[in-house]
Amino acid sequence: MATVKEGLYYSESHEYVRIEGEYGYIGITDYAQHALGNVVYVDMPEVDDEVEAGEEFGAVESVKAASDLISPVSGTVVEVNEALEDQPELINQDPWENWIIKVELSDKTELDNLMDAAAYAEFSQSA
Repeated sequence: MATVKEGLYYSESHEYVRIEGEYGYIGITDYAQHALGNVVYVDMPEVDDEVEAGEEFGAVESVKAASDLISPVSGTVVEVNEALEDQPELINQDPWENWIIKVELSDKTELDNLMDAAAYAEFSQSA
């Protein structure tokens, strides 16, 4: 059974965002990394790139499949998790600690369109 963390926001495409002040840390959920299997590559945007809620910002490739990454929020990329360039499998070890990008949020009201932990747990069980 995949874990769901309280206090995060979740999208229907199985990304999460953890909010810290004006910043959001975006990654894939435990459910998503289980579904993908062993992650072998993470395609990430560049620092200063703009991401839009509901739009693709990269991809995760595993031995089984490739999956587009869809941003749950809009903003400017201020950091990418460079550890994933050499060790993409970190996502499988702990998707909650191994976020993919950090963005400066441009519109915090977009969080209202995302699911909380309880709603996501229910959603992912029915998926």
